[in-house]
Amino acid sequence: MQESLLEFLKAWLPNLMKRLPEFWKATCDTLLMEVWAGSICFALGLVFGIVLTVTKPDGIMENRPVYQTLDKIINLFRSIPFIILLTALMPLSRLIMGTAIYVRGVIVPLVFGATPFFSRQVESALAQTDKGLIEAALSMGSSPMEIIFRVYLRESVAPIVRAITITTISLLGLTAMAGAVGAGGLGDFAIRYGHDRNMVDITWVTVVVLVIAVSIVQWLGDRLARKHTH
Repeated sequence: MQESLLEFLKAWLPNLMKRLPEFWKATCDTLLMEVWAGSICFALGLVFGIVLTVTKPDGIMENRPVYQTLDKIINLFRSIPFIILLTALMPLSRLIMGTAIYVRGVIVPLVFGATPFFSRQVESALAQTDKGLIEAALSMGSSPMEIIFRVYLRESVAPIVRAITITTISLLGLTAMAGAVGAGGLGDFAIRYGHDRNMVDITWVTVVVLVIAVSIVQWLGDRLARKHTH
């Protein structure tokens, strides 16, 4: 059974089967980029989203200079196409990570590319919080930190989970795009072999793997969001 399956794969995916070790390494590199960049992005984006929410006009910690500065910085980085950001941040990547290529070198631009997007998603999620709950918490003498953790974050679990799901999928697309500048991963694997050497089977397998990954992330995100929906 295994031999017949192996022969079938060799017949239909000859180029991929010859490069299986590289394919598995590319898959692992993509997962590494997703985990490292995603973890940093989610931590920073959550903080920035909260700061935007509480410092905006009429926020519980209204601070126009902080809000305006952070708002403009986020808008700036959101307006730069990721492929340009990859090139522009190469010196910073070398300074922080010691290299501007491979998995380590692309973490910095991935964080800069995905964090502004996730920050806006968090801001939008927190904006759905019932204002009556916030007013009630204020009337009972709750501190701003108590309102953030006991009202904003507790009531916004489902929208934040959806935001994480959307950002994770978006980040997966950015890791594939980063392959164009030698970041490694499935994007680099597909470009080097599927595109540059016209190995169609490698292109299609890469597409299928990415589609499966996106489907799994979406399924998990939907389940978690439904579980935490009131």
